[in-house]
Amino acid sequence: MKPLKLAVVGGGPSAFYVASRILRLLPDSQNLRVHLFDRLWAPHGLVRYGVAPDHPEVKNCTHKFDQTANDSRFKFFGNVDVGDTAQTIPHAVQLPLSSIFKNYTHVLFATGCTLPTLHAALPPSEHCVSALSLVHWYTQHPNTPVPPPLDRISHVSLIGNGNVSLDVARMLLTNVDVLAKFDVPESVLEVLSRSTVKHVSIFGRRGPLEAAFTMKELREMINLPEASMVPLDPEILAPHPSLTRQQTRVLQLLQRGSKNAPGTTAKTWSLDFFRSPIGLVPPTPTSPASQLSLAHTMVDPATQKAVPTGESSTIATDLVITSLGFHGEPTVQFYDPGLRHLRTLEGRIVTTHGNVVRNTYASGWAATGARGVLATTMINAYGVADTIIADWKGGAPDGAVEEAFALAANPSLDKPPREVQKALSEGLVTQYDDWRTIAAAEVARGQELGKARE
Repeated sequence: MKPLKLAVVGGGPSAFYVASRILRLLPDSQNLRVHLFDRLWAPHGLVRYGVAPDHPEVKNCTHKFDQTANDSRFKFFGNVDVGDTAQTIPHAVQLPLSSIFKNYTHVLFATGCTLPTLHAALPPSEHCVSALSLVHWYTQHPNTPVPPPLDRISHVSLIGNGNVSLDVARMLLTNVDVLAKFDVPESVLEVLSRSTVKHVSIFGRRGPLEAAFTMKELREMINLPEASMVPLDPEILAPHPSLTRQQTRVLQLLQRGSKNAPGTTAKTWSLDFFRSPIGLVPPTPTSPASQLSLAHTMVDPATQKAVPTGESSTIATDLVITSLGFHGEPTVQFYDPGLRHLRTLEGRIVTTHGNVVRNTYASGWAATGARGVLATTMINAYGVADTIIADWKGGAPDGAVEEAFALAANPSLDKPPREVQKALSEGLVTQYDDWRTIAAAEVARGQELGKARE
């Protein structure tokens, strides 16, 4: 049978889930190879550089990924930036997309949604940063973002109330002695130990029934050991007809309030519903805090969208952090600006004219947009893996076209592209065994400090 040599662009959970399923469903196929490429030196993507350090159970999926890497038909190539746009990791080896296509029979894009969605009224500045920059800071992403000035601020405003927003709030409000047992780097703990943050406001443009956070994340905020929640207006929490079970549980939890009674803790936090930012005035010599202007909103019953009521208010805050989701990179091949991710149909990449691109696929957030949790990603990835196998066995769908580059018909099974071979000989590319060595060293350092890894 013709070979299946799959190039996977991206080394996060979606990539590994696709690879693991293909290898598991085709255990006896010796003409099968799966090569993963990631522009970062380490594998696992958001599991390493996105999951909050105090959620170690979420990272357990890496054990499955390690098992996938044990298959001799699998290879990982880190520090390889695939694409024809400007390099986002300066030291990474640049690999043109044409080199991928001419060396592989099938290509999968599992590149995620790597850019934060910004707010038009809140341009980035020293007083307004994205939540992603904080996540990359406390997970020590190779982008090496600047640490936030936590020792000079007392009030933080988070725009958006999804899980990432609550992760950031929890990291800012949790005692460093608690965080120290997780894989929070010592340099991050040192900055957090000097933090003077006393209050975190979490703003959402709609109400508690439409909030983006999950029950698990809300419950963790409610149970913070050294912080208390500002009580909500009872009118906001009034029962409504036809609530889902999830909505009922959210209202009940918010009605009970935090474990610590209001006024009993030095640190506090609030969920500020029905508020949408409309501007930020930076500090002045006479006003040391920034002034965040907020439009008051309500939910339109017909559209379920937030609409302004005509009222507004202003609060003093030291740092604004926007947490409004993520989108794909607009300059990459097959990006759809309307969708803000790659164009796909049942996992297959499609052209602007709606034609399926032969043997070219996308999975995870690259295909669906930034939504769902790891289990959602796994289900999507398994479906895409099944599609790849079906196309390999039965041929691409009728009307499939070649787009931009032609795929290889009979490539050398084991060899990566020539540029990667050269970079390997120069020690510029990491492979999975390199990762295992580094991971073991991180765990060993962590054991000496009484934590998961360092």
